[in-house]
Amino acid sequence: MRVKTGIVRRRRHKKILKAAKGFRGASGDALKQAKQATMKAMAYSTRDRKVNKRRMRQLWITRINSAARLNGLTYSVFMNGLKKAGIELDRKVLADLALNNAAEFAKLAETAKAAR
Repeated sequence: MRVKTGIVRRRRHKKILKAAKGFRGASGDALKQAKQATMKAMAYSTRDRKVNKRRMRQLWITRINSAARLNGLTYSVFMNGLKKAGIELDRKVLADLALNNAAEFAKLAETAKAAR
């Protein structure tokens, strides 16, 4: 007896088309193009999660560097001073302090200067 695909195929197609919703042109409504476009989009999203982490770290380092320079230190000297002082704050927290709480960051800079 022959087994027909029936609802299984329709569900599979709907799943792909739902994922491709909002894509331009045939990529959003033609099944073959939608399948290719969603596969490519998934590959990009996997790659870009790592790229996003990289960019955020760059931004944090830039913010820390500019705040450290306002306090008379370079980024590398500041980070080395913190390490020698035994202060283990990550770059995300340091960047937030540099942006939103300059007085606290200045205290950290003084600690880093003293530990050099």
